[in-house]
Amino acid sequence: MRPGLLFALMMPALALAQPVSYPETRKDQSLVEDYHGTKVADPYRWLEDDRSEETQAWVKAQNSVTFGFLNAIPLRDQIRDRLKKAWNYERTGVPFEHGGRWFFTRNSGLQNQSVLYEADAPDADPRVLLDPNTLSEDGTTSLTEVAPSEDGRLLVYGVSKAGSDWQEFRVRDITKGKDTGDVVEWVKFSDAAWAKDGSGFYYSRYPKPEEGAALTGANKNHTVYFHQLGTPQSADRLVYARPDQPDWGIHAGVSDDGTYLLFTVTHGTDPKKRFFYRDLRQPDAPVVELLNAFDADYSFIENVGTTFYFHTNLDAPRYRVVAVDVNRPGRENWREVIPEGAHKLERVHCVGNQLLCERLQDARSAMTAHDMEGRLIRNIELPGIGTVGGFRGRRKDPVTHYSFTSFTTPGAIYRYDVATGASKLWKQPRVDFDGAPYETRQVFIQSKDGTRVPMFLVHRKGLPLDGNNPTLLYGYGGFDVSLTPGFSISRAVWLEMGGVFALANLRGGGEYGAEWHLAGTKLRKQNVFDDFIACAEWLQAEGYTSPAKLAIMGGSNGGLLVGACMTQRPELFGAALPAVGVMDMLRFHKFTIGWAWKSDYGSSEDAAEFKALRAYSPLHNLSEGTRYPATLVTTADHDDRVVPAHSFKFAARLQACQAKQGPPVLIRIETSAGHGAGTALTKVIEQTADEWAFLSQVLGMQSPAPRK
Repeated sequence: MRPGLLFALMMPALALAQPVSYPETRKDQSLVEDYHGTKVADPYRWLEDDRSEETQAWVKAQNSVTFGFLNAIPLRDQIRDRLKKAWNYERTGVPFEHGGRWFFTRNSGLQNQSVLYEADAPDADPRVLLDPNTLSEDGTTSLTEVAPSEDGRLLVYGVSKAGSDWQEFRVRDITKGKDTGDVVEWVKFSDAAWAKDGSGFYYSRYPKPEEGAALTGANKNHTVYFHQLGTPQSADRLVYARPDQPDWGIHAGVSDDGTYLLFTVTHGTDPKKRFFYRDLRQPDAPVVELLNAFDADYSFIENVGTTFYFHTNLDAPRYRVVAVDVNRPGRENWREVIPEGAHKLERVHCVGNQLLCERLQDARSAMTAHDMEGRLIRNIELPGIGTVGGFRGRRKDPVTHYSFTSFTTPGAIYRYDVATGASKLWKQPRVDFDGAPYETRQVFIQSKDGTRVPMFLVHRKGLPLDGNNPTLLYGYGGFDVSLTPGFSISRAVWLEMGGVFALANLRGGGEYGAEWHLAGTKLRKQNVFDDFIACAEWLQAEGYTSPAKLAIMGGSNGGLLVGACMTQRPELFGAALPAVGVMDMLRFHKFTIGWAWKSDYGSSEDAAEFKALRAYSPLHNLSEGTRYPATLVTTADHDDRVVPAHSFKFAARLQACQAKQGPPVLIRIETSAGHGAGTALTKVIEQTADEWAFLSQVLGMQSPAPRK
């Protein structure tokens, strides 16, 4: 046995033998709400006010207990050092071209934020265009939107502070290397779309929030404006607003030929969309509501004159491509270009006068190329089993670039010649991680109702199936999101620690199309939890792990997944890591963009949906005296998507309910961070180190593998 391993294996017993003393959390027993005749207490509602002194004192007290526990874990420093060393490698984004200039991001290794570069050619010496690390002292200001003008002379870039979804758009003169002074505020869930002549750009914004409500107030009335360069935002021209539809999200784009202003209209997070357009050649042309039935998902691909190509699941749950002539928009005139196939058509790009189609075959990427009439040109050979990204470009472009990654191989970038179909390696990262000793396999689990659920497994070759392997089961299962193989430094270090990683493709996601997604929504949401629980049971039945060695992890909707499963089957898991989770299913729609999730969750305002929500809501299904798994809840003070109140209330209730002598149930509250995107790398490393250290303590794990 390795030196120190015996002590590591003893750690769960040591951890559980020393109960944590939790901060006292006030209960307001008088707050009871009536939902369709059912009385529901909400004693911790005061924690929803994240600006109150009492809440801030509670956060400080909780962090004090949590970090006191984490600081005492013997392997924490080793894990953090290993993460820091492994993360210190150069990472380059997929390049794209505008006006003869090439743009891409690069991180030298441990920079908090990746730097934006521009170059005269993909292989030419790059020049720093924008370094977001200089925008704040602590590295918490991140780069969001990056939109060069058609001629490549100007750049709209978005910045987010402390991880907020709110963005501020600015403009940089690329030739001069400095900002123009143009600033647009209160932008959220929006791209920037340049006018063809570079005179300005279209964008979407919400009204300015009331004082103190920026991080919690509901976001309504998404509106499109045009910003003319050199003018203040107050002079921006209103382009399109629908005050009669305050829940619509209106997203503007400009066709590559500059002829049409395109409006993709969403309603919450429902995959179904509307599509409108305006002819920019005609002053004051009306907005044409081309697709207004809200009956399917429509994604604009490209237009050839008046013929618009759409990626859609109309009458095709696994998606197809149709062509619509806007001069003859009746459905009887639509033309099917690429029919629905056996596998989900995930997305379509138009590059080099071809349609490049990414399909998901049991959650793994496959690519094909077709001409504009839909005829197959070739199967695009990929480097292996994994996930592709990129293929960005325009119909006239002869080349494009794409990334390819797997669980044990970091994302390499390839140049793709559209005419010949040849791929050439462009960038290959060098990572201090050897993937050779590990294997990836895909298995299929039978869920409670007999549904076949895929799961990827990654572990060291020759793994003994004796039930003693620390295993991390990860899932999401919602909002039509597909989970596919991808490399992660944090997972790599988990593997080095002797862990097994399992990724479950649950209903509610998008891996198999619309029917798969809908099977995990609203009154059928329990299917998602049943799928995840079935995967956990399979891992134990097959000898990969045991309840004492199994941890579950997920973020956002995945945090809800973890919260629901640990309350329904607490005996099945040894540890739980719910991150920025939606935990109060009766009030999620009251905050920021939460109302938009009704398409997946339903709403407590509806009697039938309330009954379903109440049955699995993590906050409302905790029972006093139950022995819950060791839990580390994580959230952030600037999360304005899933407000931290969800995690605050869940952690408070969990601590009150945990059985005496039960394992620790803690909450870690990050500062100057949000829902996850744009988080400074130093904070990512620190949080990951704390999560893995927590698991090392409660599951009994070894330190990361020693390096040569």
